[in-house]
Amino acid sequence: MELDAAKMIGAGIAVICLWGVGIGIGNIFSTLIASVARNPAARADVFPIGILGFALTEAIALFALLIAFLILFT
Repeated sequence: MELDAAKMIGAGIAVICLWGVGIGIGNIFSTLIASVARNPAARADVFPIGILGFALTEAIALFALLIAFLILFT
């Protein structure tokens, strides 16, 4: 019984970083929208960088979920 409880606690701790990922993605897109609103001509330069930031931040979320699933199901 203690092993199952420890697995649940460990998976919960691994998923805590998803809170930070949500904040990071919100910051990325709010900054992207604000920069395009200030200078619409810079959209072609700013948009790919924003998408790259989104992809890298989302990769952290997927890694955290992978770790949580590994903790739970192994």
